[in-house]
Amino acid sequence: MNHATPRVASPTGTFAQLLSSTRRGARLARLLAVTELRSWGAPPDLLERAELVVAELASNAVLHGRVPGRCFRLALSFDEPAGRLRVEVTDARGELHPRIATGTDEPEALHPGGRGLALVAALADHWDCVPYPPGGKTVRAVLTSPAAGA
Repeated sequence: MNHATPRVASPTGTFAQLLSSTRRGARLARLLAVTELRSWGAPPDLLERAELVVAELASNAVLHGRVPGRCFRLALSFDEPAGRLRVEVTDARGELHPRIATGTDEPEALHPGGRGLALVAALADHWDCVPYPPGGKTVRAVLTSPAAGA
């Protein structure tokens, strides 16, 4: 007798790509993310925030997580009914953990960086960093669309 197996709920769209740990690779990560989200029909508010989050996480992977000869990985998972997007960027430098700049430095001093994760924290509903064995790390961000609940 044949029984139908229950379907497990899965994300509407998934995407993963290895990219070179270069400025060009970071730019390509942003462009690929936008293209995928558009093809999945992501709401514009989610797409705009995701573009900035992917750009920041990819540039951090290139600037701070680069190991010569190693790529970084971009992964996207979009659950359309829930309006939830998960962005993951994995690099090879597991010993360096991202942290948000505290602002304890002199306020007048101009620093070329250090505020990008504050932007990620403001745009994402949640973000964290987990180990990626054997020696890397994955920075994850979850974004939801308010339009999905309406």
